[in-house]
Amino acid sequence: MAVAASTDAESKGGLRAAGRLLCIVATLLIALALHGAWRLFGRFSPWPRRFLRRVAMILGADIRVEGQPLRRDVMIAANHLSWFDILLLAGTAGTRFVAKAEVAALPLVGWLAGLNRTLFVERGDKLGVGDQVAAIRSALAEGQPLAVFPEGTTGDDLSLLPFKPALFAALVPPLPGIRVQPVRIDYGTAAHDLAWLGTDPGDAHAKRVLRRRGRFTVTLHYLTPFDPAAFPDRKAIAAEARRRILDA
Repeated sequence: MAVAASTDAESKGGLRAAGRLLCIVATLLIALALHGAWRLFGRFSPWPRRFLRRVAMILGADIRVEGQPLRRDVMIAANHLSWFDILLLAGTAGTRFVAKAEVAALPLVGWLAGLNRTLFVERGDKLGVGDQVAAIRSALAEGQPLAVFPEGTTGDDLSLLPFKPALFAALVPPLPGIRVQPVRIDYGTAAHDLAWLGTDPGDAHAKRVLRRRGRFTVTLHYLTPFDPAAFPDRKAIAAEARRRILDA
């Protein structure tokens, strides 16, 4: 009986994953057509972020937003649990991202991130830090919100890892009009299922999320932005962003 129940659950999980993938592909085809039409007429396309938000919903997310996300001239600093964070931040604030170069190689996830103009950087390349900072400053100057995950890796949602200040070097010296907006992403009771830990291969984690039963509520707390020019260096900026997320 136990074996039969396990087989039945496995079968239903496979059907659930297949159904979700079909919905994602159908949504993608529509979004690509609309994206192409917007670009053809030289307009900024909202369809990548709309598509990413829809993907999150297809995968079971009921999204709540608290606070007001800034729509331009902002670096968003968020806690990091999963690649799901990319769908949520892009879908609610229209952000592009700074992500580890390894993310670009992940099936589906890397392609989706690239569609949203993600900046892929080699985190371990200390000689290339200057180029990374220059690329981030250039991206911020274009106006579109840019999101970073200062923990540098995914956590388990039980604690907030120390913030690495390297990416905040892009804000020193200050860029005119650019603010930092901390964001607390709260997956509630679904955090354990969605957490992507270092021991979990990317394809296995994606499969687990696709097969996950039921829906869940995720809340994005967009906290009060602050002016990085009020802080003496990148370490102080990182510490302030982390403090505000902890307070949330």
